[in-house]
Amino acid sequence: MAGSKVLKQSMAPRLAAEGSLRTETPTRKEKVRSILLIDDDDALCSLMEDFFSAHDFRLDFVHEGATGLATAFQGKHDLILLDVMLPVLDGFEVLQRLRERSTVPVIMLTARSAQEDRIAGLNIGADDYIVKPFGPHELLARARAVLRRPGHLSATSGLVIEGDIELNTKTREVRRANVPLAVTSFEFDVLSLLMRSAGRVVSRDQVATVLYNREATPFERSFDVHISHLRRKLETDGRTLIRTIRGVGYFFVPANEGAE
Repeated sequence: MAGSKVLKQSMAPRLAAEGSLRTETPTRKEKVRSILLIDDDDALCSLMEDFFSAHDFRLDFVHEGATGLATAFQGKHDLILLDVMLPVLDGFEVLQRLRERSTVPVIMLTARSAQEDRIAGLNIGADDYIVKPFGPHELLARARAVLRRPGHLSATSGLVIEGDIELNTKTREVRRANVPLAVTSFEFDVLSLLMRSAGRVVSRDQVATVLYNREATPFERSFDVHISHLRRKLETDGRTLIRTIRGVGYFFVPANEGAE
């Protein structure tokens, strides 16, 4: 815990220095997005509250895991920033319990840079992670990127929706235009990952990390086979929703872009 405090304290001058700097001038009035920060450092929370407020966000904070979980369950926030090292319940346990009832986007804040810790967070259901110490503008950019994702997640229903594709994370069912689609368990997990990242390329390593807890091997072709089957199930009138980006990964076409 002492090491975590040192890292947090090292971030305070950066937050104080950058907090009053605006990188963008709003061109139109938008709905203020709300963020819940669950972190046990009071000074850091206050600094981040000021920083995000200067960039048109409302940030609330709590200092321990159990209270943070109860607050998150209220469904009043668009995004959760979740520290790993927390009293009462640590961040991993908070996230695991949160995912039983909510699909609200979560960015993990961690001093742990080991790959297994990052993988653990992603496997439980984190949308992104950032390793401390970090620059506040990097965190702001990550938060905006997560909130811009086109896939609509309903915290109460467990639905991920893109166009006429509806994926239910609670029942593990997929529907297109309200017609059930038969998918395997692997295909469901791949589709969930791609739809939650609609409009962004998901690398083969990301798919392997989330599904297999390891990176993809150079000669592995099982992903291509599964995604080929899934792509055919989603095609209609010759339109393809899942694109393969050669040598990189896969791309789910968001509803606002149309399909090929």
